[in-house]
Amino acid sequence: MLRWLLVRLGRAAAAAWLIASLVFIGSRQLPGGPEQLALADASDLSRPVAGARTAAIEQLAQQAVRNRLGLAAPVFYVTRVARQWYWHGTANQYHRWAVAVLHGSLGRSYRDGQPVTTLLVQAMRYTLPLAAGAAGLALVLALALGLYLARAPASWGPRLAFSLLNGVQITPLFLLALGLLLLLANPDFLNVLPAEGRAPAAASGGQQLAYWLERAALPLLCLVLAVLPELTLPLAARLRQEASTGYATTALAKGLPLEQMLRYHALPNAVIPLLTTLTDLLPTLVAGTVVVEVLFDLPGLGRLLAEAAAAHDYPLVVAGVLLTATARLLGMLLADILYLLVDPRLRPTA
Repeated sequence: MLRWLLVRLGRAAAAAWLIASLVFIGSRQLPGGPEQLALADASDLSRPVAGARTAAIEQLAQQAVRNRLGLAAPVFYVTRVARQWYWHGTANQYHRWAVAVLHGSLGRSYRDGQPVTTLLVQAMRYTLPLAAGAAGLALVLALALGLYLARAPASWGPRLAFSLLNGVQITPLFLLALGLLLLLANPDFLNVLPAEGRAPAAASGGQQLAYWLERAALPLLCLVLAVLPELTLPLAARLRQEASTGYATTALAKGLPLEQMLRYHALPNAVIPLLTTLTDLLPTLVAGTVVVEVLFDLPGLGRLLAEAAAAHDYPLVVAGVLLTATARLLGMLLADILYLLVDPRLRPTA
């Protein structure tokens, strides 16, 4: 068991490193770059400069920025120029980045020079509670709704719930978030929840906590609705399938109430396929945080990475991809471990 776990951890670490490496190399091939955003464009009247730059001065300025950011060196160990391959040894951007990461440094942001680790930690203070709360609440609601929908699927209540869940499932998240904004944060309709703003600087710790809990209500509701159909509908279908099996029919014939049969007999078997859906929960929540944090003005990880990608802030983008890929792969590993705990027959023999 321990050997199997170590092998899976090694594979997850290698896969996360490969994904981050591909993003690192691919980001350097994109047109434009941070040196163009760091310099004022003389043709842009909204960004005044001290004087008009000639093409030569502009090129020298961009080269100076590239040298300062470490972008003048070759990207990888080998490059191909004019159908010829050149070996650069360790004097390349990827080698410097890999050595820094292995020493615990993710680099510094191109925009403000702050350590990437500091920026990620600050953003995770908002994103991690939001995503974890959405995942936990969605899981609890999915279990409750799944049991409810499996009891009497032909009655009007479950049929209405099925229709609502199917409607939410096909609705894009940004449209769902805008609808909630217009419904619950609209001064002309129902202005019951705040959609933007910051806690007062003089507020106490308890007041700031209460404010952010209120501010997180709409984003949390958006994320829960985004993943709830994916968890509930397969679970309800699996519960109905289990309810038609021989052991369930025998239990009902002996006088066991339907609710107890579903809860104590069908649910343990029906929840096993749900573990696969749980591994897809993290990418959905990560993609959802980008939308809700931008729409609801939350300084979280999703908004941070979206702004970093727009500004060609390579160290921050690559670090975010590495963090997200690691979390995704660890989620898949956790699902495999839960499979082994729920069904001992799947445990490795050696």
